Amino acid sequence: MGDGREEFEERFDELFAQACRLALRLLGDPDAAEDVAAEALARTWLSWPGLRGIGYVDAWVLRVTTNLALDVHRRRRRWSLGRPSVDHADAVALHLALVAALRSLPRRQREVVVLRHLSDLSEEKVADLLGISTGTVGAHLHRGLAGLRRHLGDQREELFLAIEN
Repeated sequence: MGDGREEFEERFDELFAQACRLALRLLGDPDAAEDVAAEALARTWLSWPGLRGIGYVDAWVLRVTTNLALDVHRRRRRWSLGRPSVDHADAVALHLALVAALRSLPRRQREVVVLRHLSDLSEEKVADLLGISTGTVGAHLHRGLAGLRRHLGDQREELFLAIEN
């Protein structure tokens, strides 16, 4: 397969769709989500020679997407501190609460929760991507969601409604 261009092109649509879905859930802005997904896939292309042989390319792309989306959140927060908007401010507060709650989880729980609920992957796919059993995914998911409930408290219902929209 030479440099792997064909393999990357075969996977591009699937990887881009996953990255875009995750970025949209984290950012709530379709244009920003597409930008983040495009950047994640550009970085994937640059790293493809080392990535194409590993079994967790999807997880790698989603992790890069998450990191890029968090960077966008940080930049937005710096810009929006002086300009409150009722609906936008509420949405930003909820998204920032989710980011903070996710950061409070141990790494593996965070990965499982993001892959399962924000990327809409099945438990079997998450297990395959992370190289763990589905039972372990279930345990990490259970603990991760309990940790999010504790961290989010009263904001929990609003946040889950916002994520679903």
